[in-house]
Amino acid sequence: MTQIAGPFDAATAGSALSIPPGNAQMTVGLFGGSFNPPHDGHRLVAETAVKRLGLTRIWWIVTPGNPLKNHNDLATLDERIAMVQKFASPSRADVTAFEARYKVRFTADALALIQRRRPDMRIVWVMGADSMATFHRWQEWQKIAETVPIAVVDRPGETFAALSSPFARRYAAARVPQDSASILPYRKAPAWTFLFGPRSGTSSTRLRGEAHLSS
Repeated sequence: MTQIAGPFDAATAGSALSIPPGNAQMTVGLFGGSFNPPHDGHRLVAETAVKRLGLTRIWWIVTPGNPLKNHNDLATLDERIAMVQKFASPSRADVTAFEARYKVRFTADALALIQRRRPDMRIVWVMGADSMATFHRWQEWQKIAETVPIAVVDRPGETFAALSSPFARRYAAARVPQDSASILPYRKAPAWTFLFGPRSGTSSTRLRGEAHLSS
């Protein structure tokens, strides 16, 4: 099912405001987004990263709101947490919205907080190719790239824009071949890989548009 609808449990959603557990034996992918709503494209990015990087866990980080996006159609944080909790695979995924609890707005600050609270855990930032194409617009994007390894999963229609982006050009020498992606969690930043494979054309924008048409 692409979109989760229906009632949500605010108490369960509220329990996601803490930072998930982690230790030195774990390799964890950090997958952030508004998830408004979560969809098959998101799940494919998460599952591809877990499989190809050999991750122990992946954290779906539900953000209070992307500073680069319009918030007019943004569901409440509790609603989005609950949708992701129903959508993500519990066997490998943790759902967290710790940014809201700690009043963190930008990714660079979220990474700094995680590294303070989970200093021994190996982390990789995970994103779709659509995010990579605009990564240079993120607050302190170069600091992010030089703080944590990054895994980029291909998305339909975004391959060229991603691989010709300012990020890809600036850090071309730090790219890890996708057939060696499993070493990425153990590489010192800057280091990144681009993962090709099955792709889903579903987007949150499209789903919200379809919901408006059917209402």
